[in-house]
Amino acid sequence: MSRYRPPQRKASPYITREGWRQLERELDWLWRVRRPEVTQAVAEAAAMGDRSENAEYIYGKKQLREIDRRVRYLSKRLDELTIVQRHPSDPTRIRFGAWLTLEDEEGGTRRYRIVGADEFSPEKGLISIDSPVACAVLGKTVDDEVTVALPNGEVWYRIQAVWYEG
Repeated sequence: MSRYRPPQRKASPYITREGWRQLERELDWLWRVRRPEVTQAVAEAAAMGDRSENAEYIYGKKQLREIDRRVRYLSKRLDELTIVQRHPSDPTRIRFGAWLTLEDEEGGTRRYRIVGADEFSPEKGLISIDSPVACAVLGKTVDDEVTVALPNGEVWYRIQAVWYEG
């Protein structure tokens, strides 16, 4: 059995203005607040003596590695992202940033907004532009029907509404 895993498909480089600000705030907080706190805790733990058996020191170093990894990722990702600020010329078609309401076969409705891969949140109705649902509805308009291939089977939706905010 091999440990090889094929590389994951690179996420789309698009993000909303709100998503960009959220990533910037996280990077700023990690760099200016969290990292200095953990660095101070590690320094205090190191002053206690034997580092090989010092749980606070070992855990603090692990936290620093995780923070540094996230800071590197966010710094690189923010450089490659493109902020989508304007609405499409045809606001009746589903594009990046669109809010939409979908009706399923049982008559239930779901409301989604298509956002970048770095800002999706299913609980808030924010789905990634790379998700199966978003890929199926892009370019569609009200009353179009789509079939979405999901891991547990296909799902049918009818588009009830499309709108853009801001």
